[in-house]
Amino acid sequence: MVQSITNGIKISVKTRYNGAIQQGENEFNAFSYYISIENETTDTVQLLERFWEISDALNDKEYIEGEGVVGQKPIIQPNEFYTYKSNCFLFAAFGSMKGSFKMININTKEYFEVIIPTFQLTTTPLLN
Repeated sequence: MVQSITNGIKISVKTRYNGAIQQGENEFNAFSYYISIENETTDTVQLLERFWEISDALNDKEYIEGEGVVGQKPIIQPNEFYTYKSNCFLFAAFGSMKGSFKMININTKEYFEVIIPTFQLTTTPLLN
């Protein structure tokens, strides 16, 4: 598990390899990633936007941005958390992802960024 804390928001990431899938003439490696967002502050926050940088060992980087996560803009109360699962498809047997969430402090109306640490996507477990 990879973790980081930015502005009192703790991000934890787990990944899982789901096997190879065929889409048309292309074969991809399918990965799931599980994100936990824990609010360690005394204020209520809301996730507004996401930004991802996806690195595939065989291709250029891909950048994805948009509103919310998995169709939601969760509001997270102090000392509570929100978790979600999403997927990524790579040509290569390994790659990585990193990014950020744009959030707002509901109490102060201030916007801030939370870093999503770099995490590995690999078909075989990596040894530390």
